[in-house]
Amino acid sequence: MTAPLALNRKLVDALYIEAMILADEARSYFDVNGREERDALPALHRIGFSCESLRVTTRLMHIIAWLLTRRAVDAGEISEKQAAAPERRLGRSQGHDPEIVAALPETARQIVAAASDLYSRVERLDREMARPMRPFSPAQGLMERLQAAF
Repeated sequence: MTAPLALNRKLVDALYIEAMILADEARSYFDVNGREERDALPALHRIGFSCESLRVTTRLMHIIAWLLTRRAVDAGEISEKQAAAPERRLGRSQGHDPEIVAALPETARQIVAAASDLYSRVERLDREMARPMRPFSPAQGLMERLQAAF
């Protein structure tokens, strides 16, 4: 018998909170607070600023959608098989251009780096979820249930 890799609800919730906070920080900076910094950049760098803003937003929305899917599995709203469908897997994210990022203001660079780091962590989880099932261990199953309870 086999069982899929199970994600701890606390991990999913922590990642979700981190993603939502980062999404709010990104929105606040790129839409409002970073406007003066953006306007002070040369024209080509302003375009880069806008492109990176879109990449960060897209990356974070992919993360949040994936985490909501994991929450739906945990709540029994969808099955693990449904969650594994290609349209529910983590959306692909275009990497950032190091030259463009290097020319951005410090706050923008920090947001880009934080979003990339979070995406990398969630992407590893998504890859693990897609791996072939591991052998089921009754003892491991009991340990996972105990961990979930406490």
